Amino acid sequence: MNTEPIGESSRAAHGPEGGGNHARGRGDLAATPLLRVEGLTKHFPILRGILRRQVGAVKAVDGVDFHIQEGETLGLVGESGCGKSTAGRVILRLGEATAGRIWYRGEDITLLKGKPLRSLRRRMQMVFQDPQESLNPRMTVGSIVGEPLLEHGVAKGRALAERVGALLESVGLAPNYANRYPHEFSGGQRQRIGMARALALRPEFIICDEPIAALDVSIQAQVVNLLEDLRERLNLTYLFISHDLAMVRHIADRVAVMYLGKIVELAPVRDLYGNPRHPYTQALLSAAPGHDPRVEARRERILLQGDVPSPAAPPPGCRFNTRCPKAQALCSEQEPAWREVRGGHSVACHFAEG
Repeated sequence: MNTEPIGESSRAAHGPEGGGNHARGRGDLAATPLLRVEGLTKHFPILRGILRRQVGAVKAVDGVDFHIQEGETLGLVGESGCGKSTAGRVILRLGEATAGRIWYRGEDITLLKGKPLRSLRRRMQMVFQDPQESLNPRMTVGSIVGEPLLEHGVAKGRALAERVGALLESVGLAPNYANRYPHEFSGGQRQRIGMARALALRPEFIICDEPIAALDVSIQAQVVNLLEDLRERLNLTYLFISHDLAMVRHIADRVAVMYLGKIVELAPVRDLYGNPRHPYTQALLSAAPGHDPRVEARRERILLQGDVPSPAAPPPGCRFNTRCPKAQALCSEQEPAWREVRGGHSVACHFAEG
């Protein structure tokens, strides 16, 4: 069986300068990022009354800026409800942005519709969080993986069956699984089926939306290792959304930390984990479990007070000021500027260490 169609060896692979181990040997950065978002905003209206008038808005994503180079994995981390998944869906145009711009290979895709948007979807795909919810239980695995190929007129008949078999093999599943149904598989296997479906149209960019959150701990590392292997073999670019800081450290080149709809820190993996500047990042890392008992015994944990404010009514100034152990009067009066504290390491904090 021919397994070649799932990759395109001619694509150039580029990695992030000063990133993690994955970036080594990838060459210089491309002049134009594969993906760039500026001021990305997504507000959900709050409607009340018989006439359903808007009385407010849930500010799920509120002015986000970042870019991703070709061949790079950008980790996007933060607590549940901070807007990570919403940002990913808006980038893929699964929801309309309230404001801001999205560029893909230098082309503004924010308002694309019709055939241009359909064509773009072949290049951008998503791996969803819960494979049990994202796979149709009434369809066979072959139908699930082959559906994108049929919808876009890429293959049919025997060519479709061969392509589905190759895709299943590429994620470590036997081709004869194509005749089975999702309920016959474990959670890890179902996630591999979702990955095969995402790879069907030979995308360049994949958003992984908490791809290991619904899996057993024993399976999580296998899925992350497979994602890394696929990135290397197929020259893929990832936005890896997660709250698991240990896994993000393993797979990402750079990491963006999100809190209440805004990115508060962005840096290469080594810098962020070795020298976090924002108090929220410091608190997240202090709570992340480690593998060395001696280090764990000496770890000083930062306990945040209070609950995360509602995204419908974020606090003025710095959004973290109501829970920040270092907050001062200025923090509740003025929103901190986004500034670079060293090469490639940026933070939004009035009192971040220089």
